[in-house]
Amino acid sequence: MIDWLRKIDGFGGVNPEPASADASFRRYFRLQVGQESFIAMDAPPGQEDCTQFLRVAGYLEAMQLNAPRVIEADNEQGFLLLTDLGPNQYLTALTDGPESADALYADAIRALATIQSNGVAYQGSLPTYDDQLLRQELSLFHDWLCVAHLGLSFSAADDARWKQSCDTLVANALDQPQVFVHRDYHSRNLMLTEEDNPGILDFQDAVEGALTYDLVSLLKDCYVRWPVERVLEWALDFYSTLDEEIKNQMDSTLFLRHFELMGVQRHLKAAGIFARLNHRDGKTGFMADIPRTLRYIVELGPKYVELEYIVGLINEHCLPALEEVP
Repeated sequence: MIDWLRKIDGFGGVNPEPASADASFRRYFRLQVGQESFIAMDAPPGQEDCTQFLRVAGYLEAMQLNAPRVIEADNEQGFLLLTDLGPNQYLTALTDGPESADALYADAIRALATIQSNGVAYQGSLPTYDDQLLRQELSLFHDWLCVAHLGLSFSAADDARWKQSCDTLVANALDQPQVFVHRDYHSRNLMLTEEDNPGILDFQDAVEGALTYDLVSLLKDCYVRWPVERVLEWALDFYSTLDEEIKNQMDSTLFLRHFELMGVQRHLKAAGIFARLNHRDGKTGFMADIPRTLRYIVELGPKYVELEYIVGLINEHCLPALEEVP
């Protein structure tokens, strides 16, 4: 990667320093050229494909959103040279200064509204967040957290109730207006920037999917948690930005139902991914985020009878076992 970078005009003497890694096989390096900072991405071709990153980066640039711009690319080797959005994650800003939350979320909600409104021109070019993909994601919780990590066994009756729960969650996602979905729009992928806040990262898995998916990723974040009442206020702030045509299809009560049940699908998926990262990839750090992630689901239990099986599974088996299984 360094050899490739040094062949680019003006980058002959660069010495990249590790910047970050994420839940994938991608790695990021920061490098200085004079007073300017850049990011180099190393995405091993055997595990990652830069094609979708390049495509979605172009869409976000066309939408005039603050995302990394691609300066040079070698898709065959998996190397990209990008503009740098800086080192300041939303997660750090929110943790260190919770009083800034209203302003930061207002900016993130505005950017999300732009993604959905301006993304209409591009969403048809994205993979669809369809029945098959939604169910495959839900299976991650069943297979990786419950079975592989916790050693739980499921009877035929359990599997039937699990499938019924999945049917409810999939229908909830597919019944919503379908929009441009970032698919990982949360505090670790949003950067605090001086201009055009926030900077938006990790967008390569974008799909055409449910209206509330990115919003629930943002407001019911696996890494930072806010009071339920505050989350609902922010969600309704977003609802107020929607076109009247959408509001006519979906009043605020139905919108919040879509939002909350979408969160259940998202959080089951995330908990399963965290367990898979631990067992398959040796990345143990995400395990500590699973209880917070699952408690979002538990708190909905009194409100949604259709979640009875999943809430019982989490309360009676997953959360107690997570305290015992390292």
